[in-house]
Order: sequence, then structure tokens, then C-alpha cells
Amino acid sequence: MEQLTGSVERITFYNPENGYSVVRLRPDQRRMFGADREGLVTLTGNLPELTPGEFLRLNGQWVNHPKHGMQFTVETCEQALPATVSGIRRYLGSGLIKGIGPRLAERIVEKFGAETLDVIERRPDLLREVADIGPKRTRLIAAAWAEQKQVKEIMLFLHGHGISTNLAVKIYKQYAEQSLVVVQNDPYRLARDIHGIGFKTADKIARALGLPLDHPSRLEAALVYVLGQNSEDGHVYSLQAELVKQTAELLEMGEGLVEAALARLQRDGRVMIEAVPSGRTPGGQTSKVGETVGPYRLPAVYLAPFYYGETGVAERLSTLNYTLPSRLSDLPPVFAHLDVTLSTEQKAAIHTALTHPLSVLTGGPGTGKTTALKALIGVMEDAGKKYALASPTGRAAKRLAEATGCGASTIHRLLGFSPKEGFKFNADNPLPVDLLVVDEASMIDLLLMNTLLKALQPGTHLLLVGDIDQLPSVGAGDVLRDIIDSGLAPVNRLSTIFRQAAGSQIITNAHRINQGLIPTFLRDSQDFFLFPAEEPEEAAQWVQEVVSVRIPEKFGFRPLEDIQVLAPMYRGAAGVHALNERLQAALNPPDSRKVEKALFGITFRQGDKVMQTQNNYDKEVFNGDIGRVSGIDLVEHSLEVTIDGKPVIYDWSECDQLVLAYAVSVHKAQGSEFPVVVIPLVTAHYLMLQRNLFYTGITRARKLCVLVGSLRAIGIAVKNNAVAQRNSALDWRLKGS
Repeated sequence: MEQLTGSVERITFYNPENGYSVVRLRPDQRRMFGADREGLVTLTGNLPELTPGEFLRLNGQWVNHPKHGMQFTVETCEQALPATVSGIRRYLGSGLIKGIGPRLAERIVEKFGAETLDVIERRPDLLREVADIGPKRTRLIAAAWAEQKQVKEIMLFLHGHGISTNLAVKIYKQYAEQSLVVVQNDPYRLARDIHGIGFKTADKIARALGLPLDHPSRLEAALVYVLGQNSEDGHVYSLQAELVKQTAELLEMGEGLVEAALARLQRDGRVMIEAVPSGRTPGGQTSKVGETVGPYRLPAVYLAPFYYGETGVAERLSTLNYTLPSRLSDLPPVFAHLDVTLSTEQKAAIHTALTHPLSVLTGGPGTGKTTALKALIGVMEDAGKKYALASPTGRAAKRLAEATGCGASTIHRLLGFSPKEGFKFNADNPLPVDLLVVDEASMIDLLLMNTLLKALQPGTHLLLVGDIDQLPSVGAGDVLRDIIDSGLAPVNRLSTIFRQAAGSQIITNAHRINQGLIPTFLRDSQDFFLFPAEEPEEAAQWVQEVVSVRIPEKFGFRPLEDIQVLAPMYRGAAGVHALNERLQAALNPPDSRKVEKALFGITFRQGDKVMQTQNNYDKEVFNGDIGRVSGIDLVEHSLEVTIDGKPVIYDWSECDQLVLAYAVSVHKAQGSEFPVVVIPLVTAHYLMLQRNLFYTGITRARKLCVLVGSLRAIGIAVKNNAVAQRNSALDWRLKGS
């Protein structure tokens, strides 16, 4: 083993999955063996996530690579502090310490020389002797130094267990000086408390610490993890036998130990167990949950929030539906006042919404849902009744407001949510409205629906508007479908395509797909096209050319502002991840005038199109929001994203909430509309080629839809109408209400 010390010059490659890195190091020694003409040494090995300027103490071996020459293969890596004045200057000027950039670092080192780091750590008040450093900046620098030192200590411990620097920072932000105590004593707590750390990461740490494989915390954490994974697939509950089997396989343990852990979770109130219709009939056939053919009831395991969410939604919908008189019972008959151009279906939908406390309006694109809503709003305004319009996402709410000409908001904003105080409107303070219209209702998951219903006073009318043929919600549950299937509420389905919509090939083909027919590609079409491609790589090349060249040249649409690529899958050459890398390189390539920063395995560059991937109530940004990177501050360790004209600031440790959004999944595009949509469809995507996914993707396009792929893949998608059954007992509960 040989030793090597020096500072990181640049990161050539970093794999966030395993930490494998290729790093260029400037060694302390001049004319060192293995150094190139620049005086730099190449390091390879599994390393923590490093930053240029960091000082390293390394142990390893020299290897002569046949292609790349001499390289130092690292066995152990210690992130240390530099000892020389020049090393301190580079270290501080690298942007490692929040609040200190190259110019300020120069002035600080010029003032304190070799004692600089000691001054920052032990005598930070002396920093005020440096120009432009006042009391506030002194405190910020001292706090950033202390945090970085703590993170380094945590990192030294965690690096051996494969934990990245960014996750170490998140651990520190969660637990501060208690970080190491928590990690060492209860590593599974990390999976409960910190976004981005799951059971497998916590388990890796726990096993390295020597916790027994049958430790109670491990078994319980694994059960919660499997339940959580199932909920991410849309399931509200897991059948107990299947849950125990899945968890035992994950842990490679006996089912008896898992069942004992499940009993403890139930005793602690973390899970609820109830027998529900299983969909399995005595004859062995499967049936829809709640059918009256006498399906077996099997024990189902719910995470506590989902159990109380499901029972709460069932109880509140029933109360809402049967409360009479309602707040609109005194309305006079309205048919005489309705616009004569409304269809019979539209008039019936309006009448139902006004006479039934709970109702559903569904229908495909171009069938006049918006026209019916505008007429309904007119009736409410003429009668002096209060109403509100809401949607699950900001983009959907904005679209609803533009379509109706009335104010609309997200459900969270409607309910007055604040991170510190929760929801302003709730069971104790209901919304002061007579009618609430919720658009894009197929997107509402179980927990959000429960929260919304808590804020509705019995007697209020609720109209759920949505396209039941689209994909279900990203979150757990299939609320709109369950309400329709239960028969609790009257449902009006609009089916007539209006003349102005009938000329759109997008709308015509959306309905063809919904009917199980292959879309048509007319030679004179102006809004629906197919670029043939059989293989994923060929499709990816076409997507790049269509987005960056062909559509802008032929139609004048802007690639970043107007065009959205929607892919069925994440992996593969024509998947979301690879397309994002390809499109970023084509549409926003590296430029010396653009600041960039690699975080969580993604290189974020000024001008990048990005998407928020989780609800962040503090920042008032939500899962699926799309924006542009408008600034990266290497000194303050922050990234600014402009979303709907509003700047949102992210600390670097928060950037795991962001992904590139040149291409996104069809699921993530729910509730949004884009001027242009480009969809790659190849047979390699067969696992995700489903009619409702294809239909949802096409209906996101407002002016132009371009498919890139094969007719065979399109045929597979159209024929596959098997809607993935989600474990939900809501329709059964509603039928029994």
C-alpha cells in the first residue's frame, strides 16, 4: 500500500450507485511518479462524492492501465484539511464552505495565512477583520464550517457503508449533533425520517454495524418498507399472506419471525389489519373487490394512514351523499335558462350536479366537459350561490381557470395549507362554499381525497370531473373509479364529440384508441404524425431530431418551452433517463458561460428543464411541477428554479427532489397539457404498453402529437386494455354505507 495526498482538481466520472469515481488529483509533491504533464494524477476507485478543492489522504496502489496509463487505485480515502497556504487557498476557494467563494477565500488567506482554518474553527470573530465580512457573514461562515466538520465525521463513518456525501448532509440536517448516535443505535430510523434513504440503505448500514439479522427493528422496518413499496404501486393495502411472504423473501428469514414482527406493528398502531373481499371466489376465480358473488374475505394489512384514509373517505362520502336538505335544495328549476346550444348529455350533467350532493362527470377530450362546467358556474352565479374550482396540481388548476374564465386553485391552496399549521379548512372550519367542483379527479389519491372531504360541510355539493379512461392517481388508491363502481353517486358520461373538436386528429385518435382501434395517420394531418422506428436507439435518435430540429423548423414551436417528451418507461435507450441525457446535450450543452453542478448523479446546468418529484409544502412546489434552472450559486450552495414565473431556491442537499424534465414519464404528466407532445413507443417498452397509458399520453397534447416508434408497439398498447387492479376496498366500503 502506498500513500498519496493532494487536492481534487476535477471529477471525470462519478457513479452515484456505487461511488466508483475517476478523479484528477493535484498531489502535494512536485514531479511525482505517475503525474502527467499538468502535474496531475488519475485516481480510480469507490470514493465518496468529492468536490474540486477537497484535500485527500489516500492509500492504494499504482496500476499501469493499457489505455489510460498510470493510475492510482484507491483502497482507503480520508477527506482531510490542507496544511499549506496554497492548499488552504484552493480548499476555501473551491466552494466547499457555504458562503466563501474564491475572492473572499483569497482575502481571508491573505490575512491569516497558515492559521486560516484554525481561525475559522476556533476564533471566527477574527474574520470580521477581513473586508466585507460583517457579524452576519461571520456567523454564517462559522455555522457552515461546523456543519461541514460534522458532516465530514459522519461521512468518514458512512463512506465505508456506501452512503453518499449528499445523504450524509441530509442526515446531519435531520439530527444535527445526534447524527452519529442515531445512525449507530437505530439505523432503520433513517428510512422512516429521511426522504431518499430507504430500507435497503438503512439495512446496509445496520448489517455493517453488526446488528443481528433477526433484530426486531430490522423485521419491522422491512414490513413497513414492503407496504410502502406496494403503496407506490398504487395499492392501499397488502394481503397479509402475500405481505409476509414478500418480506420473508426480502430478508431471507422465516415467515414466523415476520408474522411476530407484524403483530408488534399492529399492537403499536403502525399498521391496521382487517378482513376485506379479496377478489378470490370460492371456486378459485378472481372477481372485482366488492362484487356480490361471495368472494372470500382475507386479512388485509394497511399502513395506519391508509386505513384511516379509506374508512374516512367512505364515511364522509356517504354522509355527504345522504345529507338533505342540501345547500342547493332551494334552487329553482334551471333548464329554461340553460344555453340552447348545450347537448342533452350536458344539460343532464348540470341538472345532476345541482340536484345531487355527490355526482361525477366524465368523458373524453372534445366532449364538452368544460362547456358544461361554464354553464353550471353561470347558474351558480345567477342564483348568488358560492362555489369553488380546484384541481390536484398547479398546472391542472391553471388550465381549469383558463378554460372556464373563473378562479381555480390546487386542492392544497384551496384548503389553505401551511407547513407549520396544516390545513386552515378542515372538519372544525369547513369551506364556505355551496358547490365544489374538482377537475382531473382521476388524479386524486386516497389520502388527498380524505383531507378534502374533511373540509366539506354536510349539505355541500361535490362534483368530481375527470376522464376515467386515463391513468389512475400516482398515489395509492383508485378513488374516482371506486366511486363510480360503487354506484353511490350518479355518473354522467359525455360521449358526443363536438364539431370544433372533430377536426382534430389528436382528439379523433384518442377516441379511436379508447375504443380499441389503431390510430390513423392521414397524409394531410396537421397535428398527428408517426416517425417509424423499430429499435430503441433508432427511436431515441429520431426523438432528438424531431424535438431539436424538425418540429421547430416546420411548426415554429420552441423545444424547451413548448415541446414535452413523454416516455412509457424509465430505462432503456428510449426511456426517460437516457432521453434526458441525450436532449440535455442537444438543447442545453455545456458552456463556459453556464454554471453547472453535479448533484445526486445528475449534472444540473443553468437553463435546464427540471421537474419537482415530491410535494414540498414549505416551498409551495408539488410533485410534477416543471420549471427551468435559472441560477446556480457555487458560493451559497443553492440552485434556483423558476416554476410558473416564481423563483424557488433549493439548498444542494434538497436537489434530490429534482430531475431533468426534457423527457418525463406519462404518469408524471397527468393533469398537464403541453402544446406539443412527442411519445416514443417501441416493443422494448412492452411491459408498459397499455391502452390507458397511451391514451393519457396522447391527450396531453394540445396542438401537435408526434409518435416515434413501430406500428407493432402501437398495436400492443391499443389491444392491452387490462387495467392494473389496485388493492383498494373503498368501493366495497361505499356499497355497504
